[in-house]
Amino acid sequence: MMRIANASSPEVFILLGFSARPSLEPILFIFVLIFYVVSIAGNSIIILVSCMDVRLHTPMYFFLTNLSFLDITFITSIVPQLLVNLWGPEKIISYEGCVVQFYISHWMGATECVLLAVMSYDRYTAICRPLHYAVIMQQHLCVGLAFTSWLGGLITSLVGSTLTILLPLCGNNHIDHFFCEMPLILQLACVDTSLNEIEMYLASFIVVVLPLGLILVSYGHIARAVLKIRSAEGRRKAFNTCSSHVAVVSLFYGSIIFMYLQPAKSNSHEQGKFIALFYTVVTPMLNPLIYTLRNKDVKRALNHILLENCCGFAEK
Repeated sequence: MMRIANASSPEVFILLGFSARPSLEPILFIFVLIFYVVSIAGNSIIILVSCMDVRLHTPMYFFLTNLSFLDITFITSIVPQLLVNLWGPEKIISYEGCVVQFYISHWMGATECVLLAVMSYDRYTAICRPLHYAVIMQQHLCVGLAFTSWLGGLITSLVGSTLTILLPLCGNNHIDHFFCEMPLILQLACVDTSLNEIEMYLASFIVVVLPLGLILVSYGHIARAVLKIRSAEGRRKAFNTCSSHVAVVSLFYGSIIFMYLQPAKSNSHEQGKFIALFYTVVTPMLNPLIYTLRNKDVKRALNHILLENCCGFAEK
């Protein structure tokens, strides 16, 4: 990779991570490894089941497949390096590796914000306009919405990350985190970063605040529509249709909001690391579990595929 920053940029970065608590690192290594394996397996199963079962070839599972692929990419951009740093005494990452990490993690994070808003629109259409759902959520619209999510996240990452790596760091290479996060890279710069901060706040408003607003508006309409349903069975079905997505949105935005509302105290940054660990490692693992455990269609499709494979194996 061609280095964009000038010669004052370091060859490697030192990710301090959880080095202040060395006794905790072996425990974290085990848990992070387990969560990583479960996350990769769970999200891969969601993608496999959604592609193999024709009954799941619907807009909802098309977007869920995108979310699962996104989670796999996001967690893989961070966790392998984290495991290496937790296992050994060296806490380094190459300059190129750091750049790739915050380009990809920024891209995936921004894309997930928009994709969750798209999924809430899908649920709004399914519940509030059920008779027009098939007409509205046609394949070309679903592909266009997914493409917009990925492209919007990519543009956000390209602009913000490129402006960041153009900054001279003057040899500063200690990052007090377990992965290369853009705000912490800005803190290492030895020049004025006002332009970068303005871009970061503007991008955060566009890809975080606006999608969250759309999600809240969508679920406001959904709640009103559900309350108008007279039968308890109808309300239960409507609730089950949205419950998994609500749980995923709550986990994702809840951890982000909690992290950025931390008071500016000396210990708040350490707390921020554990919150960041939650949304980078735990949340991608919980997403497929939430959709699998709370969704009869996915469980039915998974059982069907397993049964077919077992029967085919027995016949051989």
